[in-house]
Amino acid sequence: MLEEVERWLRARSWSAADRPLEQLLEAKRQTGRTVSVVLPALDEEATVGAIVSTIRDTLMTDAAALVDELVVLDSGSTDRTAEVAAAAGAQVVHRDSILPRLPALPGKGEVLWRSLLATTGDLICFIDADLREFSATFVSGIVGPLLTDPDIQFVKAMYDRPLETGPGGIDAGQGGRVTELVARPLLNLHWPQLAGFVQPLGGEYAARRSLLERLPFPVGYGVELGLLVDALHTVGLDALAQVDVGVRKHRHQDGQALGRMAAAIYRTAQLRLTRGHLVRPRLTQFDRSEQGFIPRTTDVDTEERPPMTEIPEYAARRAA
Repeated sequence: MLEEVERWLRARSWSAADRPLEQLLEAKRQTGRTVSVVLPALDEEATVGAIVSTIRDTLMTDAAALVDELVVLDSGSTDRTAEVAAAAGAQVVHRDSILPRLPALPGKGEVLWRSLLATTGDLICFIDADLREFSATFVSGIVGPLLTDPDIQFVKAMYDRPLETGPGGIDAGQGGRVTELVARPLLNLHWPQLAGFVQPLGGEYAARRSLLERLPFPVGYGVELGLLVDALHTVGLDALAQVDVGVRKHRHQDGQALGRMAAAIYRTAQLRLTRGHLVRPRLTQFDRSEQGFIPRTTDVDTEERPPMTEIPEYAARRAA
């Protein structure tokens, strides 16, 4: 590990307990910064309501008004995600209602990009909507450094991520499978300044709007790696940080879904290494059938949305 990264780990890695809620509320009063929390959601009726309720009951009360805006951004759910989220107290916005002149592309990054137009906060906190046993420290922990340190621009959550391996079996590993097999090797080899991030692909992170609006957003699974790499190049390592929020439990995906995720992340890295013209890649996977193994080929996410500051509707809203 680079000496620079070792120094960064000591100076820019914290625990959520390092900044009590009272300290954050005082910092918020002094700075006047507003906080928006965004939950990108697709068919998450089983978990989204509990997450919304926890944030509202803990961080949106008269006594503890850390969060000013809580938005669930639905990307086309076919279950009761929108209904459950609204009943729990979230503002529910459908992806297609934002910037309707641009047809929406499928993918998580597309939803996060459009959320900049659906929110007003100075600080934006992204939380995945499939978390179980959710704690409000996921929000307060990663928002904290942005409220208390003007030099911090982008904060990732770090946590243990147990993997259920079977009946009663738990693997208490720190990183996900795609993180360990794809993202961490890519970062260590090509962006060694980012080697200190425990959860580079984690969906829980917060940043200043003034940074996010300047970054391109990969529309699919590559969004977390893309934003992290581009934030490094835009504001430098010392403006990035990570906070330990404990344990993250969520729904795990099957091997083929992880393969598609890995391909998109590799493609996102490839684009940032070359920034040149590349053919649109495709990924072939195999399904077992009565006739043997059947190939199934899908496109790898390659589209990216431009920095939001280049969108006329966003510029007009900011000028109003």
